[in-house]
Amino acid sequence: MSIILHELVGADTSRPFSPHCWKVVMALAHKGLPFERNNVCFTKVPEVEGGVSKTVPVIRDGSQVISDSFMIAAYLEETYPDKPSLFGGDGGQAMARFIESWTNTVLHGAMRDIALLDIHDALAPVDQDYFRSSREARMGVTLEQVAEGRAKALGALPATLMPLRVTLKSQPWIGGSSPLFADYIVFGALQWVRLTAGVKLVEDGDPVGDWFERCLDLYDGLGRSAPAAG
Repeated sequence: MSIILHELVGADTSRPFSPHCWKVVMALAHKGLPFERNNVCFTKVPEVEGGVSKTVPVIRDGSQVISDSFMIAAYLEETYPDKPSLFGGDGGQAMARFIESWTNTVLHGAMRDIALLDIHDALAPVDQDYFRSSREARMGVTLEQVAEGRAKALGALPATLMPLRVTLKSQPWIGGSSPLFADYIVFGALQWVRLTAGVKLVEDGDPVGDWFERCLDLYDGLGRSAPAAG
């Protein structure tokens, strides 16, 4: 039986854009587990699996329903130990927690400032209303005001990515010699912008860009199966 992954989409269902859902897409492919992708728009998330979570991703694996991308990865690791490891051991899982914290608190902020208005524009009208009201209430500014800072956010991005760039100068993956869940965490953030804003995030020859291209090529080009915006 295939695992069902509930993931976020906009008006164009060929470009599921949630960074957290992409972590799980890549984790399932890494494990070699068959899965089906169920499209969910923002305003339908409360209906997923009886309202088990306020956000997606959510997976159903037989009778088991799990939400939160990191919890899903930990579940897959424990439930399918015979499949390729997502963490490479307890130390790798702890390291991935740090990578997730850095991504959520630093990198996602930069990506948000670059792509927020584009995300809104990619949604169906009913979801646009929800997205605008919820994000503007949370941030205290309009989406357009956030978009005014795009050039500044793009200019600051090379410095934001410096820890990743330095790491990738000495090893091909965040996970070392092969990709691990830590790679998929950061990949999700860059894929988020690729699928919504379609802007160039790094210069040619940047180790981060080379790594991202390798991520897109993984699992028969799974990341490229969703066309870039723009």
